[in-house]
Amino acid sequence: MKTTHIFLLLAGFTLLSACGQDNGNGEENTPAAGAPDPSISQLNLLLEKTPNDPELYYQRAKIYYDLDGYDEAIQDVQKALSFDSVNVNYLHLLADVYLDYYQSFRALKTMEKAAGLHPQHIPTLLKLSEFQLILKQPEQALKTLEKIRAIDPQNAEMFYMGGLVFEDQGETDKAIGSFQSAVEIDPELIEGWINLGKLWASKKEPIAIQFFDNALRVDSTNVVALHEKAYYLSNTLNDLEGALALYKKIIVSHPQYAEAYFNAGLLYLDMDSIDRATQQFDLNIKVDPTFPQAYYYRGLCAEMKGDAESAVKDYEAALNLAPDYDKAREALDKLK
Repeated sequence: MKTTHIFLLLAGFTLLSACGQDNGNGEENTPAAGAPDPSISQLNLLLEKTPNDPELYYQRAKIYYDLDGYDEAIQDVQKALSFDSVNVNYLHLLADVYLDYYQSFRALKTMEKAAGLHPQHIPTLLKLSEFQLILKQPEQALKTLEKIRAIDPQNAEMFYMGGLVFEDQGETDKAIGSFQSAVEIDPELIEGWINLGKLWASKKEPIAIQFFDNALRVDSTNVVALHEKAYYLSNTLNDLEGALALYKKIIVSHPQYAEAYFNAGLLYLDMDSIDRATQQFDLNIKVDPTFPQAYYYRGLCAEMKGDAESAVKDYEAALNLAPDYDKAREALDKLK
């Protein structure tokens, strides 16, 4: 699915049983809200010549999925499955589409079907455990991971997923042990090092730095590793300069990562460097004009400099984006 299991979105999807309706034969070039895509037009031409080729439907479904054309993607992948009902790639894609389309019950059932058809296929079992975790079924996820252990006791991804399950359940020590096993088997598993760093950081243990550094040895520009290390430096060790240097590094390697500008701005505020903080919030807003906190803190900087008019505009902009933003509301009421 689009949000890969490196860092799972564990908000928990509502189980829905409604399914997108079949809209015909997939002859539209684009999703209803999408832009024309030449790849779809090319596949349409190929399908006119070979209408019984499941791979063409699968390829078109992937493009529709990337364009958020979920109905069209479901229709096409189901067409592909009508020709090849056991194809694991088709089943995986269908499950991903269902999950992102808030049809979580169908997504889970699709992955269970895939695992039933391919009980020795580790990527399928890993994906099933991921879906079970997302849908708040930790016991089932652990059972699925045990099936992987029986097939490959030294599978690093299996230990990593186990760590995610334990972490989600608040079993920090078990999570640490599982992530540790994962990186011992695969020292290049950057997500394992990052999660170990985060868990040790939550315990305020200095060893957290070593794990973030191990992640950065795998990829020195990894934005998550840099961000987590910076957060630990500033919030636990009070090393504002060290954290600021890391946010600057993120800005160089990932100039569209708005949070780096925002956090750098907060650090400059802590250092009483109001002008530099304002500059960072300006850049944050240029990169992401829908970031309400950046408007609020830029307004706060303006208020601190005595520019009430600019502060009011920024507080109002923050509230336009986030009407329930209490801090912005209180600041605006105070000025008015």
